[in-house]
Amino acid sequence: MLRLTIDNQSVEVPPGSTILDAARKLGIDIPALCFRDGCEPSTSCLVCVVRINNQERLVPSCATVAEDGMQIQSETEDIHHARRTALELLLSDHLGDCLGPCQSICPAGMNIPLMIRQIVNGNFRDAIITVKRDIALPAVLGRICSAPCEKGCRRKEYDDAVAICLLKRYVADVDLARNEPYLPELKEETGKKTAIVGAGPAGLTAAYYLRQEGIACTIFDDHEKPGGMLRYAVPEEKLPHTVLAKEIALIEKLGVRFKLSTKIGRDIEWSDIRNEFDVVLIATGEIKSDKADILQLETDKNGLKVDKKNNQTSLPNVFAAGNVVHPGKMAVRTVAAGKTAAVSITQYLSGRTVADTNRLFNVHIGHLHENEINKFMVGVSTDKRTGLQNNCPEGMTDDQAKSEARRCLHCDCRKYDTCKLRIYAEKYQARPNRYKQTRPIFEQNIQHPEIIFEPGKCINCGLCVQIATAAGEKPGLTFVGRGFDVRVRVPFNDSLKEALTQTAAQCAAACPTGALSLKNECEK
Repeated sequence: MLRLTIDNQSVEVPPGSTILDAARKLGIDIPALCFRDGCEPSTSCLVCVVRINNQERLVPSCATVAEDGMQIQSETEDIHHARRTALELLLSDHLGDCLGPCQSICPAGMNIPLMIRQIVNGNFRDAIITVKRDIALPAVLGRICSAPCEKGCRRKEYDDAVAICLLKRYVADVDLARNEPYLPELKEETGKKTAIVGAGPAGLTAAYYLRQEGIACTIFDDHEKPGGMLRYAVPEEKLPHTVLAKEIALIEKLGVRFKLSTKIGRDIEWSDIRNEFDVVLIATGEIKSDKADILQLETDKNGLKVDKKNNQTSLPNVFAAGNVVHPGKMAVRTVAAGKTAAVSITQYLSGRTVADTNRLFNVHIGHLHENEINKFMVGVSTDKRTGLQNNCPEGMTDDQAKSEARRCLHCDCRKYDTCKLRIYAEKYQARPNRYKQTRPIFEQNIQHPEIIFEPGKCINCGLCVQIATAAGEKPGLTFVGRGFDVRVRVPFNDSLKEALTQTAAQCAAACPTGALSLKNECEK
């Protein structure tokens, strides 16, 4: 056995092991994109570099054989810088959206493409779960949302945006019509208690997500019924009170308590609320300065003054969200603020640093070239957008919903959660646009029955080439071109279906990015 040290940790490995093998034995996460067990290292990505025996030159850990007595560093700032640079160079050549444009522009960050795929496949239960991960009141928003997501929909480049808001409403209405509508699982009770002042969209949303974390919630409101502006400011013909009541009832079923017709300073003292509860969330809607004075909270030109990253006010255990912070915001932004506050409060009550968790790493294709939209339209329905409006009384039928869902271009990355390039780019804070260059035209190959190939996301690691070759695939895959123009292609211009008859799924699983993905992976 060989003994070496990595980051001051000693480890023994058998002869022939690499530094990467030794690091993994210690549980040290050295990033590796182009390496896979059972394949020859290509050292093409260079994100696995480390330093040996304080030498100036860095070496790829995936291909460097371990030697007895080696002293290895893997986590210094200059090593991180080298990895970041390698990732940024890979990203400079990366063509694709991590998040669909619709999701990236949605204030709530809802995974719209996934919901749409689930609708197409008739998986309505999964679809409502997807929706409610980010939106607690989808039947409500499906009727009144101004649909900023549709402004970002790439389908507009061809004809009209997908009717995302109506599809969200459809999923929610189908669920509400069930005998047992979806209720999320709740974690074990933490013993912590949160008071929420205001039973409007921000307060209701915060309670929905806090209860899932095992945090007790009591909502105080000075009106007779919950709903806030949704009940008292939106015309009932636009948002029926029956729909609002059903969604609030589901939140109440999670164990949320309501104390209605209760006004702070009249029916209950502010000091009593702060003493009784571990955290207080102010979600009252627009607030006047005299009311803020009663709550001992600072204001700015808009409303209550909060830390924009985590919704904390000047009082340590008091948070604020929604129109009380930014008056006049659209309902979906208010709902998004309620969820953000719930995340921050959960962090605070668990003793963790209250950090900004809103921003997801994302790479954008950006503006399309002339006629490039036709590349996205491959295999997509050319049907026109439904003529139904969000607040129409009848809503969509099953067939209308599926027909509309088939219009989606599925611009998002099918492997967002598992793409190693994204995961490590986020970890090392790589900047996608540091090394700008003229991007190629978008391509996608959907002809294979099992997989989708997007050449623009390929980092030329060659894992798929090795796998296909080892399995004796004819013609398999190969590298074509020279220098910076090298690309993975099917030789002799054969089809991908002919190239990978046995190993398509294996190649997709090995691919470190979303260049190769399973078609059924799109539904997850």
